[in-house]
Amino acid sequence: MNAAFLYDGVRTPFGRYGGALAGIRPDDLAAHVLRVLAERTRLDPATVDDVLFGAANQAGEDNRNVARMAALLAGWPTSVPGATVNRLCGSSLDAVLHASRMIETGDAAVLVVGGVESMSRAPWVMTKPPKGFPAGDATLHSTTLGWRLVNPEMPARWTISLGEGTELLADLFGIDRAAQDEFATRSHQLAAQAWKNGFYDDHVAAVPDIELSRDEPVRPDTTVDTLARLRPSFRTNGTVTAGNASPLSDGACALLLGDEALADRIGCAPLARIAGRGAAGVDPDAFGIGPVEAARIALRRAGIGWGDVAVVELNEAFAAQSLACLAGWPELDPAIVNVNGGAIALGHPLGASGARIVNQLAREMRRRGSRWGLAALCIGVGQGLAVVLEATS
Repeated sequence: MNAAFLYDGVRTPFGRYGGALAGIRPDDLAAHVLRVLAERTRLDPATVDDVLFGAANQAGEDNRNVARMAALLAGWPTSVPGATVNRLCGSSLDAVLHASRMIETGDAAVLVVGGVESMSRAPWVMTKPPKGFPAGDATLHSTTLGWRLVNPEMPARWTISLGEGTELLADLFGIDRAAQDEFATRSHQLAAQAWKNGFYDDHVAAVPDIELSRDEPVRPDTTVDTLARLRPSFRTNGTVTAGNASPLSDGACALLLGDEALADRIGCAPLARIAGRGAAGVDPDAFGIGPVEAARIALRRAGIGWGDVAVVELNEAFAAQSLACLAGWPELDPAIVNVNGGAIALGHPLGASGARIVNQLAREMRRRGSRWGLAALCIGVGQGLAVVLEATS
């Protein structure tokens, strides 16, 4: 089989809910990163076999196959096909996994993958009435995050909010408020330091006509004391707050994947090889620990163990959720996880986060000269995804 390689990646700065990017359509955000990726890699869009983009919502301006829409808006030839992947928070990582399989089997040689989400612009929706001209009131449902239009056959304990599910994990693993606030503070401080050190400068591309050059949610002045003053968000006496959870966000990310021959075609060496993939399911109310088994599967398929891994990117949906995963990986040194900050600080635009952590992982591996790295994330409704990267130089 062929080997699948990650060549480059670029993303927008991530914006806060209702913030700097709230006026930009998600298909325009996606088109922007496609254009930038092609320019920086000298990629001829006509040579792209497929565009695979993740999007978790798809209820508003990201409907009708946002991958195809973005390619058209980017001015790419109509001959370039596109497909949209939806595995909720894991959508763009799933796109990476699908694309790598296509390359390995010879079905494709050049793919652009990624994801986009505008949580600010997610619409309200309503069901159609059972008959025309209803006399009663109608209910609007927000599509920004979480369950909506729930099937009554679904067990109620599975349809609790993501925040309540995280509270249950905190209870189960004995993760107190102080530990969560400390984890969140670390995320902000590392993200701020990484921006100061220039880690993000070469792969974050500002959106034209928008005054946002860095991730909007990052708060360099965050401390454990400031987070301790915040009220619980889901339980009166709970531990999960707006400060130790990832914020609602807007943004897009695109990656270039290809076979070994692509290096000569674009004159660019790859960053890493896709070496192992893993997907796992758990109870929906315990969604946060989905990465635990997914990572084990990916490591096994890559033929390595935790002792070989030098860097880990774990998407920080919530501090308690991330700490629960770390508890499930006792062999892993927490110091090598999210060394440039995570989603609590950077933001979590659902469809884009998987691509973000893959790109970030590959770049940190290269900076350190590390051979092996792993990226993983949890997924609403009880799933986890993971990928193992092997450095190419």
